[in-house]
Amino acid sequence: MNDRANVFVANEPALPVSLSAAAVGTPTVFTAGQVGLNPATGRLAEGFEAQVEQAIDNLESVLLRSGSGLDRVLKATCYLADLSQFAIFEAIYARRFPQPYPARTTLGAVLVSGILFEVEAIATVGG
Repeated sequence: MNDRANVFVANEPALPVSLSAAAVGTPTVFTAGQVGLNPATGRLAEGFEAQVEQAIDNLESVLLRSGSGLDRVLKATCYLADLSQFAIFEAIYARRFPQPYPARTTLGAVLVSGILFEVEAIATVGG
């Protein structure tokens, strides 16, 4: 059972990226930011793509432990240290998050200690 509803704006042009205008659901879990740190080794994955994949793996793990999953994400906020990597990020994100895509904000950010990507989410739980 999916207790998530996606919201689309009337007459909105098709978006060229993997996001919905809004998603509604309850009860919810709010995650902290997840980065490309491999929990088995305690080290950051090497390179942007690897960090995005690992951060999403980490997010998925936190969501599963909370009784949720990537398919229940209402809102994701993604931080890229280098916005020129957006197309690479978008391809990975579109593959990892199922449609209909959650609402999403993507920002360029100064991240610390070699971190190239961070993601946080709000998702529904239970059901």
